[in-house]
Amino acid sequence: MAIREVKICLVGKMGVGKTCIAERFVSETFKVTETTIGALFMTKTFILDGTVYKFQIWDTAGQEKYRALAPMYYRGAAAAIVVYDITEEDSFNCLKGWIKELQRYGPPNLLVALCGNKCDLGDLREVTFEDAKAFSESCHSIFLETSAKTGQNVNELFIEISRSLPAEIQDKNSSLVRLPSRRTAERQKSSKGCCKS
Repeated sequence: MAIREVKICLVGKMGVGKTCIAERFVSETFKVTETTIGALFMTKTFILDGTVYKFQIWDTAGQEKYRALAPMYYRGAAAAIVVYDITEEDSFNCLKGWIKELQRYGPPNLLVALCGNKCDLGDLREVTFEDAKAFSESCHSIFLETSAKTGQNVNELFIEISRSLPAEIQDKNSSLVRLPSRRTAERQKSSKGCCKS
């Protein structure tokens, strides 16, 4: 079966939940993690719409002292997820800098997805959905708000990226994991109840 190998980088300010998003997608778990040093690497292979995707996920450190290392992880990337925390306006204000860096050091035609994480903390929101949506439109990027804690929209984020990628396909063999359909995911979520980690 044909496999699409896709390198994805997660970037954003320290503490916005990049590692938690990657962990939620790859292992379907949530845990508070220590600060990433340099970068973490994870993989996940799954089937979507009859196509097999092998995601190579690079979770880059958001600390300023590691910022100079980030561009080397952009090489060969097909997509980048730029993450901010909806409860921290400063993390949103940093997005322009991350976008400029991706444009400068990333490959041409890099697909960008804007991700507002921690949407389970809506009572503490400092960044409106409308402002973030307007910014994403100005950057021509995918946009979703997610919660790594509850899993809300995390699979959907990677599904949207998969469906927005160019049509180049490579043939390889791999073990396969099927992503649940949105209807299945909603049924599982409702059966588990609200706000389960």
